[in-house]
Order: sequence, then C-alpha cells, then structure tokens
Amino acid sequence: MKYTKPPLSFEEQAKLLLDRGLLVTDETELLKYLSTVNYYRLSGYLYPFKQIDPVTGKESFFPDTKFSTIVKRYEFDRKLRLLLMDAIERIEVAILRTQFVEKFTLTYGTFGYTEHRNFKPEFPRDEFRKSLEAISFDEKRSSEEFIKRYRSKYNEEPFLAFWMAAEIMSFGQLYTLYKYSHREIQILIAKKYDLPAIVLDSWLLTLLYIRNACAHHVRIWNRVLPVPPLFPDKKNDPNWYEPVVISNKRIFAVLTIIRYLMNVIDSNNHIQLSMNQLLRENQDIPLDLMGFPENWEECKYWMIANL
Repeated sequence: MKYTKPPLSFEEQAKLLLDRGLLVTDETELLKYLSTVNYYRLSGYLYPFKQIDPVTGKESFFPDTKFSTIVKRYEFDRKLRLLLMDAIERIEVAILRTQFVEKFTLTYGTFGYTEHRNFKPEFPRDEFRKSLEAISFDEKRSSEEFIKRYRSKYNEEPFLAFWMAAEIMSFGQLYTLYKYSHREIQILIAKKYDLPAIVLDSWLLTLLYIRNACAHHVRIWNRVLPVPPLFPDKKNDPNWYEPVVISNKRIFAVLTIIRYLMNVIDSNNHIQLSMNQLLRENQDIPLDLMGFPENWEECKYWMIANL
C-alpha cells in the first residue's frame, strides 16, 4: 500500500479539524497553534476523541470535543515531561555519574573502564570497543575546559580518567557500562537505596527510556511503558502492593520510582509538591490513563512528608 496523504497547509489543517467537528472558540488561535505545534504532534492528543463511522469509514470527533481540551492535555504533558526530566537528571547524576563512578574506580582504578576484563564476560567485545570509541569521539568534539587542561598536561594518556569521561558520556553510555559491571558493584550501589540490584537495574533502564522520550518531546502522560520496571517482592517491601497496588505499566509507576529514589538522594526534594500542583491545575486529566490507582495518595512513598 502506498502512502497517498498529501501535505496540507496550516489553513487546510485547521479546516480539516473544523470539518470533523472540533469545537473552536477562535479560529485564529487554532491556526496559530497549528503553526507552532504541528498537526502530527497534536494527533496523538486528538486520537482519544475521534470516532469512525462504521459505514463510511470517515473520521469525526465525539460531540462537544473542544480544542481547548486538546490544548490543555498537550500543555499538561509538556509540563509533565519537564518535571520528569528534572528529576531523572538528578537521579542520573547521583547514581550513575557519582555512585557508580566512585565504586568502579575504587575497585578497578582510574582507567579501569577501558579494560574489558573489568566487566561481565557477556559484555560483547564489539560493543565494548564501540563504547570506548564513542567516549573518545565525544572527548574530541567537547569544548569543556577541564578536558583542555587535562590534555595540555597529560597528552600521552589515551583516555580520560573515568570521573572525567563520565561528565561527557550520555545516560545511555553510562547505563551500558553499569549494566555490564560486575554484580558486586551493582549490589553495593543498590544497597544504598535499600533495593535488590536487579530492581535498581530495571528502574534505570525504565528511566533511560522515559528520559529519551522526554528529550524527543514524545507524548508521555498516558503512554503504556514499553520497558516496565520491576518492583521489590511483596515479602521484602509490601508498600508496592498495599494499601495501594501499583501497576508497572504506566507513568504513575515511574513517578513513584522517582519519588522513592529522590527521598534517598534528597529528602528535601519537591517532586510530590510539583506533581500535586500540576494535578491541581489539571483536574480534568483522567488519572486512570496515567496508571494512578483511586487511592494513590495512600501509597507510603507518596505520604512521606517533605514539604
């Protein structure tokens, strides 16, 4: 099947939405919005309000679907992404760029990350080689002053010290090294957060996905997680199961994970305050589509006072 949909001007896009029954108070505002937030990006927010005639196959909006509702959901999602990015950055710095680098270098030395034997045998050698090449490439194109100073003095060293390299590596690059680091190191780091190593590993992978989705401005608020996190088992930590059962399928699980980790990283964090404020400003958002249980505020990890 060939893709036959033609490109449409902003005016044609606006007319299409109006013809399908979208209620708009000010058509000028609709046109302005389409010219700054493209139609295809908005389509993910429009989709839940669409219906298809079973006879003609034509699309239309459910009765009383307002453009202002679509805009509110888009803006809510944008603010949610900003909240997530801020919190994930702090977790990334604390766990990967600080805890992991310290534990790894104390165990294997300043340049231990350049030796394949210091990682699990299942770390593919080709992938390991590409990781080092990527670090070297990022170093060469970096304009960071600390790299210039290092190279002016240690120009014969083939690699940066790990704590320097970590500052120019991406979340994904660092997670790869963490994933293939020996279990003893992962256990030491997970212990600080009172978690099994396998659980913390899964959380970092989920947060990596969410971070990348947010960085690419992907719709996040009602998304089903393609990388669902693991939770501690009920025997060791029943708070993930009672009095609130937390599903690992949607964004509420991610928010709870962030809340949990941030309570260890910084007990004065304001993730709950920021989230509550965002929800108060958007009370028409269907929380069930975000994975919020009805009694979500009774979850222990959302009850700890930090305001």
